Amino acid sequence: MIENLKKLLNEEQDPKAVEKIMGKLNGLLMKGEEVTYIAVQKKPAINLSPDCVALTNKRIIFCRPKTLGLTMEFQDYVWKDVFDCHMREGILGAVFSIKTITGFVNRMDFLPKMQARKLYTMAQEQEEIQKEIRRQLALEEKRAAAGNVMVNANVPNTPDTNGLNSIKEDPAQTLQKLKSLLDNQLITEDEYNAKKAEILSRI
Repeated sequence: MIENLKKLLNEEQDPKAVEKIMGKLNGLLMKGEEVTYIAVQKKPAINLSPDCVALTNKRIIFCRPKTLGLTMEFQDYVWKDVFDCHMREGILGAVFSIKTITGFVNRMDFLPKMQARKLYTMAQEQEEIQKEIRRQLALEEKRAAAGNVMVNANVPNTPDTNGLNSIKEDPAQTLQKLKSLLDNQLITEDEYNAKKAEILSRI
């Protein structure tokens, strides 16, 4: 099994600890989920069952052995719920922490600095991905809220739900809405100019 874990042992993790935690994690992984990194705690005193932080393509998992390693406590957070990741280096290692979108904080101390840096880098990459997803969702919501202006409407006399014709809408108001869409980057300048020309041609 250690052969299969070599890709997770780039920063001098304890192979036995990684093998043990992988044995536990394999039963928790969802369909299509795979472990991408494991950082293993290294306390100054002897620790037969160190705590670990595991990253997968879907979540971050804090793994804490209990009762001399006979049981294991897992705390997992899907990436979309992770708001921020933080790392602080000290003399005896580093502290890696996360903050969720609800404000909850979880941390792991005594991580070897190289492993903590790797955790932080990989978590930051996921954080950027999730920020872009949230930005796209917010953009879609803005577009839906601004749906009163049909940018690509080619049929000016189609009746609306009130039985009125869209051509009867005040051109000044329509142009103002279009300008707002452009300012909020919801339409391109080319779309704005084309629709503006179409409206002005009907005045």
